[in-house]
Amino acid sequence: MKLYNIKEHNEQVNFSQAMKQGLGRHQGLFFPMELPEFSLIEIDMLLEMDFINRSARILSAYIGDELPLERVLARVAAAFEFPVPVVPVSDDIAALELFYGPTLAFKDFGSRFMAQMLIEMDQGQLVTILTATSGDTGAAVAHAFYGLENVRVVILYPQGKISPLQEKLFCTLGDNIHTVAVEGDFDTCQMLIKQAFDDQELKQMLRLNSANSINISRLLAQVCYYFEAMAQLPQPARNQLVVSVPSGNFGDLTAGLLAKTMGLPVKRFIAATNANDTVPRFLNSGKWFPNPTIATLSNAMDVSQPNNWPRVEELFRRKNWQLDTLGYGCVNDKATANTMREMATIGYISEPHAAVAYRLLRDSLKPGEYGLFLSTAHPAKFQESVESILGRSLPLPPALAVRASLPLLSVRMPAQFDALRHLMLSLAK
Repeated sequence: MKLYNIKEHNEQVNFSQAMKQGLGRHQGLFFPMELPEFSLIEIDMLLEMDFINRSARILSAYIGDELPLERVLARVAAAFEFPVPVVPVSDDIAALELFYGPTLAFKDFGSRFMAQMLIEMDQGQLVTILTATSGDTGAAVAHAFYGLENVRVVILYPQGKISPLQEKLFCTLGDNIHTVAVEGDFDTCQMLIKQAFDDQELKQMLRLNSANSINISRLLAQVCYYFEAMAQLPQPARNQLVVSVPSGNFGDLTAGLLAKTMGLPVKRFIAATNANDTVPRFLNSGKWFPNPTIATLSNAMDVSQPNNWPRVEELFRRKNWQLDTLGYGCVNDKATANTMREMATIGYISEPHAAVAYRLLRDSLKPGEYGLFLSTAHPAKFQESVESILGRSLPLPPALAVRASLPLLSVRMPAQFDALRHLMLSLAK
């Protein structure tokens, strides 16, 4: 598969290089030159397959002849070792629960697939993974690469702006996992990451790679669970499916839209954000004007300058789709908390991110349509806020319980590139 840099179309690479490189020149995102599409008969055949075999075929359609199908299948089987259930919430709405992986969040899919692909394609060369997290990415990346030979991982996160249990999940590992609490917000962390990738000496000396959703391997892995969701739905629901995606950096929505380009019959998508509403305001006014990032209950979506949005625009341009067909909306903290209480009364315990997606789905669903929202993290990862809002205690799953009392191993760093550069070079000694 060939991919091109959205910012500089003459930079073209294969899948392996795009995965290892992360970003193109001028911080450009890589995007497939060809968008594979299955026929209706092929879609029906895919939906009859099990999750692992179907996912291997979907990913092989993008990877092409760089890797035989049987090798893709082996890596997918090693990466996707957990269930992906669709759980009914009401008569016409269901949740796609994506939190059964080792770090209890949807990020496990992309991170584990990327790790498997690097093992397959990198041939033992030392690589440094440099990434930023607003919560769940850090844990997923840390656990996916923990203990792997020839892989050094550096994770930046905004100090005091992720939940304590999110922090414990990835900042207590040590070994080849280095975690950095930055005195700033997530957008600041992303800016520092981009500066590092623009520093050619640093990039080449450390063989930098990014495991954020900007990495094409992570993004393509997420396409697979949209097909799995469809496969679990009855035929009437498949014909009128509306999908609401909690959106921060917009990688998850991009993956859903790619699934649609492959032929998955989703009627429409809803981009669901919190008070960090750059995209909803843009879709409403046509003006891109990011505000300063606001801390919210749904902290993993506290992103004012989503990195993946250029891919969404590129996809709509390539398919001649109109952006005004994309549903959107924002939900503030008060409405999020009220929605969590409403969901609890009908028997579904939700954390804030899924509640944002559910609220916008419920409010926009039309008669005859069937709604699916993505439940992207286990409620216990947000134990403090969920317990406070719902007035009930949540038991910790084993993956969290074993880390809750461990000491944090993070270092603190000012929001300055010189400080990051010094840290990165010190790790290389």
